[in-house]
Amino acid sequence: MLAILLDPDKIDWSGMDKLIMKINQSPATHIFVGGSLVLSTKIDDLIVKIKQNCSLPIVLFPGNPSQISGMADGILFLSLISGRNPDFLIEHQVNAVPLLKKTKLEVIATGYILIDGGNETAVAKVSQTKPLDANKSDYITQTAQAGEMLGNQLIYLEAGSGALNPVSLEIIQRVSKNIQIPLIVGGGICNKALIEQAFDSGADMVVVGTAFENNLNFFDSLS
Repeated sequence: MLAILLDPDKIDWSGMDKLIMKINQSPATHIFVGGSLVLSTKIDDLIVKIKQNCSLPIVLFPGNPSQISGMADGILFLSLISGRNPDFLIEHQVNAVPLLKKTKLEVIATGYILIDGGNETAVAKVSQTKPLDANKSDYITQTAQAGEMLGNQLIYLEAGSGALNPVSLEIIQRVSKNIQIPLIVGGGICNKALIEQAFDSGADMVVVGTAFENNLNFFDSLS
């Protein structure tokens, strides 16, 4: 599976038709909508516009409850299990419950693990947590296993938007071999080779955000 991540704050509304056309032409199987810090109040409008001309499932990837939209198909109910900030471990989730109860969204419990990608990313800034050391694959694997034991349905390994270094193949391989639930990998994946290597190493889904955001023709070479 391949997801395109769209940040509502970075949408060029005048170019929406081209954006949707390029998504339809891509090998994407899902669309993720959200980000660490989203100020846009047009998330509903964005999802409705995409759904008018695109049949891919739209899944929310929220940094906080303000990004919840009942127009989507599902939500990654993220718990930042790599950090120790209670707001991102459980507080935001508690505050989201009344909003989610008013929707028909599929709620997918997701253990979210931030790994050092070589630069400070928005996730680290907003959550005020340190990413896990990319050289400590044992601890990262244990964190993923703990997430699974806690009942999460997915594990998401994240290097952060625009990361200099994507999650290493060794980490993907080790985590994949030691959990039984699906594995998502994102952050810093900026070419076809990195996508293929992540899949070959055990990722069940790869997420591409910044690379497509910066170049809507990104997927042309993959088809």
